[in-house]
Amino acid sequence: MLCNHRHNPMSRREALAGLCAGFGSIALAGLLARQANASQGAMAAPHFRPRAKRVIFLFMHGGPSQVDTFDYKPLLARDSGKPLPFAKPRVQFAETGNLLASPWKFRQYGQSGAWVSDLFPHVAGVVDDLCFIKSLHGSNPAHGGALLKIHTGTDTFIRPSMGSWVSYGLGTENDDLPAFITICPTLGHGGVNNFSSSFLPAWTHGTPIGHAGIPASQAEIEHMTAGLPRDVQRRQLDFLQELNERHIERIGADLARDSFLEGRIASFELAYRMQATAPAVMDLAGESEATKKLYGIDEKKTENFGRQCLLARRFAQAGVRFIQCTHSYKWDQHGDLRNGHATNAAEVDKPIAGLIRDLKSHGLLEDTLVLWGGEFGRTPTAQGGDGRDHNPHGFTMFMAGGGVKPGFSYGETDDYGYYAAVDKCDVHDLHATILALMGIDHELLTYHYGGRDHRLTDVHGKVVRTIFA
Repeated sequence: MLCNHRHNPMSRREALAGLCAGFGSIALAGLLARQANASQGAMAAPHFRPRAKRVIFLFMHGGPSQVDTFDYKPLLARDSGKPLPFAKPRVQFAETGNLLASPWKFRQYGQSGAWVSDLFPHVAGVVDDLCFIKSLHGSNPAHGGALLKIHTGTDTFIRPSMGSWVSYGLGTENDDLPAFITICPTLGHGGVNNFSSSFLPAWTHGTPIGHAGIPASQAEIEHMTAGLPRDVQRRQLDFLQELNERHIERIGADLARDSFLEGRIASFELAYRMQATAPAVMDLAGESEATKKLYGIDEKKTENFGRQCLLARRFAQAGVRFIQCTHSYKWDQHGDLRNGHATNAAEVDKPIAGLIRDLKSHGLLEDTLVLWGGEFGRTPTAQGGDGRDHNPHGFTMFMAGGGVKPGFSYGETDDYGYYAAVDKCDVHDLHATILALMGIDHELLTYHYGGRDHRLTDVHGKVVRTIFA
């Protein structure tokens, strides 16, 4: 893999074909598979000193309301029931009425004095570890487009996900586990496209553990084992390898069109190796009761997301490069905001704080970047009397660890929380910043496809270095 990532990496088969060499025997298949894994998933040198080695993305599917969580707006409370004193966006997802005060009180916490609503009492306890970005803005008011934008950098095309770009740029730290894992991912609003490798090498594709339709306690990695003895599986893989090599010989030197075949071979080999590694990582039996309580696994309301967060810590320890946990699909309160957001926050508040505390206690927080947020925010104006509509024009996300300033807040929305107003941060800027924290120059991390070089940030993006510690 070239250090500037401007060209496709040469596969092992291309190299061997170019040298007019072939595979000497089937006995070499296992060794060659390991070599393939090294070339396809090996750690690559970052462009500059990384602050973070891995990412844990806590995704709140549906769009949490910034003005009810972390973006305190006193004027919103004062002017509740009055019309918004400036123009609403020209294009809106739906009509909204007058200003609506938050049902929750905000208080200041920690040495940083950050404002947090009563929805998040546990997160408030770790606020001095958090770095808020309060001036994010996107381009799409619909869930599908907004999810694709936050995950892939575009709301109109099928492109590689952020996790895939990070994996491609840096490789994996553990050859026996995927570089990119997504726990209980959403099935809707783009579904698999939110963790797809698209045109990047197949090994960068996110490996799902379960999906949003089942509890985390039942989530498994599908197709990891055939239920056969390992020696039988090994013989099957070796035979499959032989058939694939015969296919390669038939098509000659034109190997580029078989990149998908390369990916399938690598996935079979990885699945075989994972059988001895993944079950141990996913087994929480060895965790202490105190740790499980820290994540809220002992409580019904927090058990599901708490389990996801604890799995994320264990995968981070095991060398997975990018881990996503999804709280899906619950934050879309067009009505009944008070009950909906209260229920949602109660399910994730304790697990989030537990994860940050646990990472810190294991010495992992300093080089693990934790990212929290949804696909957009919500309007400060009312919908249906007691709800809020989609709002991509100004919303909040927070980071922790991974080289960002703790107890820091960047950017502002307007006095009512509708538009990003001060130090505006586009989604492309967010992606550029995440890559920079990982030691990657977002303008150099490119992949040639369809006649041009592509990147996560397309032709946009500036790094928000102000938040760097």
